[in-house]
Amino acid sequence: MTRKIRFGIIGCGVISPLHAEAIKACPNTELVAVSDLSLETARKFANAFNISTYVSDYKDLLAMKEIDVVSICTPSGTHGQIAIDAALAKKSILCEKPLEIKADRMTQMIQICREQGVKLGCVYQRRATGVVKRVKEAISNGEIGKLILCDAYLKYYRDQAYYDSAGWRGTWEMDGGGALMNQGVHGIDLFVWLTGGVSKVFARAAALTRNIEVEDTAVSVVECKNGAFGVIEGTTSVFPERSTRIELYGEKGTIIFDDSGIQEWVTKDKGDITKEIEIELKNIEGVRSIGHYHFIDDMAKAIIEDREPMVTGEEARKAVDLILSIYESSKQQKEVYL
Repeated sequence: MTRKIRFGIIGCGVISPLHAEAIKACPNTELVAVSDLSLETARKFANAFNISTYVSDYKDLLAMKEIDVVSICTPSGTHGQIAIDAALAKKSILCEKPLEIKADRMTQMIQICREQGVKLGCVYQRRATGVVKRVKEAISNGEIGKLILCDAYLKYYRDQAYYDSAGWRGTWEMDGGGALMNQGVHGIDLFVWLTGGVSKVFARAAALTRNIEVEDTAVSVVECKNGAFGVIEGTTSVFPERSTRIELYGEKGTIIFDDSGIQEWVTKDKGDITKEIEIELKNIEGVRSIGHYHFIDDMAKAIIEDREPMVTGEEARKAVDLILSIYESSKQQKEVYL
């Protein structure tokens, strides 16, 4: 690396320390400024990470010539406008999930980033784990054959106090959805990435337990582009919450994994090789989630090498497009084609 890529962070809320820690840890990146609507919050954040520059207006941050890329860590419904402003200021962008909450905004931000010649990446850190990489490889190599059934179980717990803790949580305008758009989007991204995408969906979504605008529970039957059937279940209302769980059933075998690792790996050719796969993964550097570090490092290298980041805007929008289709199916009470 010939130079350090200089980052600014927009939004100093819950997720932003992960970006700051990763930027500080990467050898080829530097954190130079942060912004938050609350100047006091920005000041405390800057002090915590030993940087001198903090502002309340993110446009002041975008005006700083020394910044190469911004991490967008604001509420979901603000991502689009901030990304567009950043692109027009010739800053590359690493956006927290979801990319945005509306299809037209995603289209606009992707288009403007392309026109301005800046990078647009999105953080889906579960893709960086050794387990997920190995599962993706197995599917691509045909180790379990043609996919038949593909299921995602995204069952979490958030009480009413969680939704009441910030005015944007649980709203259509800023959160863009509930259990699926906020918590479940990581698992849905994995589902889309591993299966190759969804062609149609039939769903139900509603707030069954929480006093919120958006859904706390959703179920959907999907048909994948490769012909496989599946279900996606998401909630923030079950106690105790469960691990994110993906089940993949092919003609030649089965792979089941969750946040703790591989739960079952069986093929016709080799039988039950769950233990063998676990040993294989333990010997792979980075088998545990290296989270935001991987994405910060990748974005810096994408800029230096002039290549696409690991998860582009076009790739990142696929999970959101599926979630929006689930909401539309539930609203219309009919099957929706993507």
